[in-house]
Amino acid sequence: MEKEVHEQYEYARRRLRQKKILYFHFVLFLLGSLFLFIANRFFGFGEGTTQNWCIWGITIWLFIFILHFIKVYITDRFMNKKWEREQIDRLVALQQKRITQLESSLNEDNQNKI
Repeated sequence: MEKEVHEQYEYARRRLRQKKILYFHFVLFLLGSLFLFIANRFFGFGEGTTQNWCIWGITIWLFIFILHFIKVYITDRFMNKKWEREQIDRLVALQQKRITQLESSLNEDNQNKI
């Protein structure tokens, strides 16, 4: 029972750390976007290039943030250790079933030859 409690604690700790990093990434995204916008509009960085280059940078950064959000709240939520364990157990059961079928067919072939 203690091992199960420890696994639950480790899972909760890992999820909390993932969410904490995601929130930090969100704050960094907001501050960075604000900085890019101010640098483009008020300080004239990149005037020789596209006028709205900051929009491209913010859009790419937003896409990366959305991928991070999907990983934390969708992918890791459903494909956790329990899901991995269930998939491994299912595959092992399929392998055992196939081995049993092969052994029985091999035994039948040996008996037919006798």
